[in-house]
Amino acid sequence: MIRSFAAIAVNGFREARRNRVTSVVAAFAIVLVLFSAFAAEATVATMDRVVVDLGLGAVSLMLTFLAIFLASGLLNREIERRTIFLLVTKPVSRSLFLVARLAGNMLTLAVLLVAMSAVFLLQMALMHVPVEAVQLWTLALLWFELLVLSSVGVTMSTFSTPLVSGLVTTGVFFAGHLSEDIYALGEKSKIPLLRGVAKGAYYLLPNLERLNLRPRATYQVQVSAAELLPHVGYALVYAAALIFLGLMVFNRRDFK
Repeated sequence: MIRSFAAIAVNGFREARRNRVTSVVAAFAIVLVLFSAFAAEATVATMDRVVVDLGLGAVSLMLTFLAIFLASGLLNREIERRTIFLLVTKPVSRSLFLVARLAGNMLTLAVLLVAMSAVFLLQMALMHVPVEAVQLWTLALLWFELLVLSSVGVTMSTFSTPLVSGLVTTGVFFAGHLSEDIYALGEKSKIPLLRGVAKGAYYLLPNLERLNLRPRATYQVQVSAAELLPHVGYALVYAAALIFLGLMVFNRRDFK
């Protein structure tokens, strides 16, 4: 079982690595990170903050786009290649297959995150910008945000098209970062229905701001590992719940 899981996950990683979109996004992110060095020259007084903010923002934006792309089309690509039809005749459970493919995506994102982080840190060194622990924690926590978004995309892909999955996951990304604002606006509304909808959205959607340390990294507001543990646990539990729902749908889907 472990051998099958590893084989499927590594195969997914290799396929994602060969995908041209992965290379394009990675190259674009590197260029965008390096571009922040030129932007910083125009604001010498706040150079450190500009370098950190643009660099972390570029890494986050590009990996978010890639996570949504890979997760939303995960099952559709298997159906188009007809490999999913081989799966149902093999002694490999659907649950193992789905989780392993998600693991392959997360491995791809982890490798790209490490590569982009290395470029970002190199740029900071060349710009003589001090590296703080909070910046490293920001990059680490980004992976857990990508895990939540990938779980949304994979779960959606079990019963919808790649386009719908991508649009929903993108919507979750924006709503997840604005969930507290949505709740606050709902509380100000005089319409009970709107207050209920806002409150429901706040509790159902992932609060991705819990996994976003970029503002603190920009202004070098330090954070401890103990402070981050609840946020990591939140991401893991939310992703696990989504994958559980996805498995329930996937195990009942008829591919004949």
